[in-house]
Amino acid sequence: MLQRAVDITEDIAPLPGSTASDDYGRVTDIIAYISRRWRKQPSVEEIAAHVGLTPTQVHQLFRRWAGLTPKAFLQAVTLDAAKRMVADTPSLLDAAYELGLSGPGRLHDLFVTHEAMSPGEWKTGGAGLSMTYGFHPSPFGEAIVVTTPRGLAGLGFVDNGDRAAALADMQVRWRNASFLADQETTAPVASRVFDPQRWRSGEPLRIVLIGTDWEVRVWEALLAIPMGRAETYGGIAGKVCTPRAARAVGAAVGKNPISFVVPCHRVVGKSGALTGYHWGLTRKQAMLGWELGRTKSEQDNGCN
Repeated sequence: MLQRAVDITEDIAPLPGSTASDDYGRVTDIIAYISRRWRKQPSVEEIAAHVGLTPTQVHQLFRRWAGLTPKAFLQAVTLDAAKRMVADTPSLLDAAYELGLSGPGRLHDLFVTHEAMSPGEWKTGGAGLSMTYGFHPSPFGEAIVVTTPRGLAGLGFVDNGDRAAALADMQVRWRNASFLADQETTAPVASRVFDPQRWRSGEPLRIVLIGTDWEVRVWEALLAIPMGRAETYGGIAGKVCTPRAARAVGAAVGKNPISFVVPCHRVVGKSGALTGYHWGLTRKQAMLGWELGRTKSEQDNGCN
């Protein structure tokens, strides 16, 4: 089947008279509203009244940004859905290790190859390392992408238009590295990350994990969680052979510098609750709903 490159700027074009930032603000408001009221199963009309848009605008805006309808998102991010994901994960997680990080069905997850920097490189804080960065649109708000000659090293998000804060968040991770703005270099990487049609083993994305040995082990375990599934902190601890270290796993997950690609958003609390996230709980919910919508679409289409 022929694949076409997706222009992510077209997919998330703003409503007339609005900027992409305005629309993402509306999307986060919708997600927060649904998350607070999921037990009451609010209608699209109720959601529209809350954000000051028409039901049609809400439907189109949310589908364009999240890849599924508000109703589907409501179904996807309830507590019961999270519990079901956790309950169904173990055998699939084991299978993912064996099958090369492949997701369920024909829908492959982000397929990456990775390498970890040496402990010495990590201890120097990136001294002598040249890093390029750029800001790009994504389904989850404006993203900052950081690359090195060895691959993708950082992916975070901009909140409230504060690019300086997003850059500072990346710079503090590698305090002695040099950072150079270079949109042309980072644009192809951003397109690759957020284009589901290119999530194939034949086109791997190279990433560089920069952290302690312990953190890298945790991040490698995150890479094995299939799309549309979740794992608990305790489950991750078991995978890295320290079953009682759930709290330490949580700390390592929180330091993950490559959001979305290294899917720390797929880690939930023991009860299935959607717990905190460095780039915001609302964005974590959006990512899970976005992924669940795509997995469900593949299943509904009878793919295997």
